[in-house]
Amino acid sequence: MAFLVVVDGAMTDCVNLLIYFADRFGKSFCACIVAVVTDSKPRRSPKPQERRRDADRTRRSILDAAVVEFAAHGYAGARIAAISARAGVNQQLISYYFGGKEGLYQAMSERLGRRQSELMPPGVPLSEQLHRYVLEALSSRDDMRLLVWSGLEYDGPQSDPGHTSWMRRLDGTVEHVTQLRESGKLPDWVDSGCLTVMVMAAAMAPVTLPRIIEGLLEIDPESPEFVERYADQLAKLVEYLNLQKSDRSPNT
Repeated sequence: MAFLVVVDGAMTDCVNLLIYFADRFGKSFCACIVAVVTDSKPRRSPKPQERRRDADRTRRSILDAAVVEFAAHGYAGARIAAISARAGVNQQLISYYFGGKEGLYQAMSERLGRRQSELMPPGVPLSEQLHRYVLEALSSRDDMRLLVWSGLEYDGPQSDPGHTSWMRRLDGTVEHVTQLRESGKLPDWVDSGCLTVMVMAAAMAPVTLPRIIEGLLEIDPESPEFVERYADQLAKLVEYLNLQKSDRSPNT
């Protein structure tokens, strides 16, 4: 006999688990599951919209926890048990919603890609794009650490579950740089791919070079004071080199 304990506020997740177990082990397995509700009052079945909200909330919690775990340990070192514990959910829910560790990593990469698209929509000057990207280190430092880890662990596309998502995002950036060059906003000699690599490396310096920053500038590389100062300097440098015309004043 198998027992499934249902605690307050977790009914939707337990229903989803039952569906997952039924698909994987058959209905006969679920027939022997006994639900023990901790509230003595009878529970009503959640409405469809409530199930949707609960599912979305659970997915967000898992993704938020995944970013922290993967950023700290990389893909190889991250543990599903640690992610589920941080998210406060049953470990089986990660399999239910994402299909496992690889699917979770891919979903996380897709979400990060959407965030980058929001930061750098078409038409935003290159200097401003860099300025915004650097400032992300203040609120989303783990996102940059993820990219660093993916580089350290990289041993070909097959070793990187997020490879397709990353490349799709970067292809869009390279295409945008190419359009800037063809429209005359960048010099003809600019190599779109190389410039994309260079500006990414420069933008990630507050995360990738903390020891150098602290040694040279005697400042905490994670402090708002430094990150804002660095973002401003990098944007001004791009404008000074005339890599792209911008409305930003050189004296701001």
